[in-house]
Amino acid sequence: MHTSETNPDWPEGVTVSRIRIAKPTDNWDAVLDFYKNGVGLRQLSSFEDHDGYDGVMLGLPDESVHLEIIRHKNGLAAPAPTRDNLIVFYFSNHDDIEKLSARLNRHGYNPVQPANPYWAGRAVCFEDPDGWGLVLCQNT
Repeated sequence: MHTSETNPDWPEGVTVSRIRIAKPTDNWDAVLDFYKNGVGLRQLSSFEDHDGYDGVMLGLPDESVHLEIIRHKNGLAAPAPTRDNLIVFYFSNHDDIEKLSARLNRHGYNPVQPANPYWAGRAVCFEDPDGWGLVLCQNT
């Protein structure tokens, strides 16, 4: 297992204020339902037909991490994800994992067995409509 250490290659004094992950989809409504209604991410902003692209930015309550769902008017023909394409949420409290799992269950999303045995028994895993894994894990 790796431990935290300072990367000597990271520029001293440089601070990242926000991270955005862009996730293309051709399952627009189903993916937005999963992350907005199932997971409960808040919609921060959106855009339509920007050079053929539509997008919705979703975020955690503190807005430090954004998940941007995008689509193109001609389709994206994105390659199918492997079962190891994951979005991992770490929680400091196991009760929070149970609360989010219950929310996903209420919206019709059920846990799945992870492909990687590392997550078995230590996390609750779901799959979004595109086949991306959502892993809910407690910080260790």
